[in-house]
Amino acid sequence: MLVKPNICYMNKVLRRSRVSLKNRAPNNRTISLCESERQRYKKRLLKIKSKTHPKTNKAISTNDILNKTIHQDVFEVLDYLPDKFIDLVFVDPPYNLSKTFNLTTFKEMESEKYEKWLDSWVSQIVRLLKPTASIYICGDWKSSGAVFNVAQKYFEVQNRITFEREKGRGSKTNWKNSSEDIWFCTMSKEYHFDVDEVKMKRKVIAPYRDNSGKAKDWKEEANEKYRLTHPSNLWTDITIPFWSMPENTDHPTQKPEKLVAKILLASSKPNDIIFDPFLGSGTTSVVAKKLGRSYVGIEIDEEYACLAEKRLEMAETNKTIQGYDDSVFWERNTFKDRSI
Repeated sequence: MLVKPNICYMNKVLRRSRVSLKNRAPNNRTISLCESERQRYKKRLLKIKSKTHPKTNKAISTNDILNKTIHQDVFEVLDYLPDKFIDLVFVDPPYNLSKTFNLTTFKEMESEKYEKWLDSWVSQIVRLLKPTASIYICGDWKSSGAVFNVAQKYFEVQNRITFEREKGRGSKTNWKNSSEDIWFCTMSKEYHFDVDEVKMKRKVIAPYRDNSGKAKDWKEEANEKYRLTHPSNLWTDITIPFWSMPENTDHPTQKPEKLVAKILLASSKPNDIIFDPFLGSGTTSVVAKKLGRSYVGIEIDEEYACLAEKRLEMAETNKTIQGYDDSVFWERNTFKDRSI
């Protein structure tokens, strides 16, 4: 069994955090939990204590964990999961920064130690992946090199996506940190990628016409001219969740649903199994559900795991994804990308 390194999660606080009890502005749409919801969603969380199911005494199967939020430390769970059941894994691990996540604090470490920490769980995920699986691993400028070094040991590195993270304060002594990376990898050279599922709708600045006067690869809608374009590895259309967005939670590093939707639509098919070992407040599972995929998520913090369950429940009646409409992605702050 994989033993959790001491450098991973530290400093559990003695008093239970209740981030959902903050005073909110009238128009604040941040998803929160009342105590009755917290108790209700706790009952849905799964804990795995061995390689066999406690009732059947059979090995843990994919069906036992499918569409579940596992409330445990990832280092306690990976060894118990079945072989080769994952089609796509999206990982947003703690970056190499000192950061508090509700009840847990991740401590910045030397680059070599951080790389070893990444390797300690990436190496264990390999067994869980199908031969045709895709892997996406997030990082910032400081941790991206370590992510690449570990990823190339186990996977075929296909590309590095960089997205604009237009949020946060600037600096008087340095450039504002406004970008993050996502390394796109695959288990082999045989993998699924559907570019037609992730085209972006952009406004046309120069609406060219052919000699007959017909529009050249653009259309006019509601007095606006648009063109469908192929996606690149530079994403400038991402809005980081904030208080007025209906998907926002109090998780400090929440990824946008639009970002995850791009990845899932490009690299998975309906009914595929999506896995997130650092689920946070549930974005990966929620987007998987909205897009007709199955999911398995692991989250160490009970508050965030319960928020994930609440968002999954909300997704049963609301499958909208901000910035994704009419089967295409829209530029940031255009009509179709505004908060619903």
